[in-house]
Amino acid sequence: VQHNIIREALKIVGIEKAIEVVYMGDIPLGSAGIGLGSSSSLAIGVLNALYAYKGVHASAEQLARESCQIEIDILSEPIGKQDQYICAYGGFNFIQFNSDDTVFVDPVICPHKTKESLNNKLMLFYTGVERVSSSILQEQEQKTQVNLEHLDKLVILAQELKENLIHNNIEAIGAILDEGWHYKRKLASKVSNTRIDEYYALARKAGATGGKILGAGGGGFLLLYVDEKYQSEVRKALSHLVESPFEFEPQGSKIIYVNDQVPLSQMGLKRKKKISFRDKNKTKEMSI
Repeated sequence: VQHNIIREALKIVGIEKAIEVVYMGDIPLGSAGIGLGSSSSLAIGVLNALYAYKGVHASAEQLARESCQIEIDILSEPIGKQDQYICAYGGFNFIQFNSDDTVFVDPVICPHKTKESLNNKLMLFYTGVERVSSSILQEQEQKTQVNLEHLDKLVILAQELKENLIHNNIEAIGAILDEGWHYKRKLASKVSNTRIDEYYALARKAGATGGKILGAGGGGFLLLYVDEKYQSEVRKALSHLVESPFEFEPQGSKIIYVNDQVPLSQMGLKRKKKISFRDKNKTKEMSI
């Protein structure tokens, strides 16, 4: 099996017979990565579907933990655990990654109206800038001790963002994102570049109060907090970029279809079994 994530998922679940996996994405997928956690989404979704095929229920915690095992422990990707956990759990969560490798996932409780209002004030643009995230993340890891003060500030900002959501104060989100972006830029030399800085400056001048490049940085998607009355101006300022409207996903990876008929192979015939599953970035089908 050539696909590294699918190969390791098959090993973990314990499937050795012939199998075909087909996946499709609604986002631009490339080898350079785009900062939306697409590789972790794939790992979570494939694990979920393979377990469903075997008739085994896998919890969100198990899917997240085993996806981390594949990407970090086995494939040695220089990444964190946030993509795997948010993809597995879905929804609004405050996720705490502890020094003993445990992970606490706590829902952020706030009215639906608050989430809807926040969603309406967020804009997402694809910069068209490709980057290899591993080089950025490796430099960031090497500079961990040097960047401890900046990292501590980012932790505090995450806590502040949660508190503002709980108290329905979304007007503070833009400024928190802006402050966080300035700290994030200091973590590695290629987190930002001249083009990204220009895009962000144009957006701020047009009315955005804050934002950040998603993922490791260096390219991919630019997230902005913009009050509705300024959004048309921001679109004009960034008209050379592709806007990607989105909505918050209340659920994590889900099995949406299982063909549970008795396999014809038991009657001496052959037929493919199909399982469809959804995660935050893609809908995929797997034929077995």
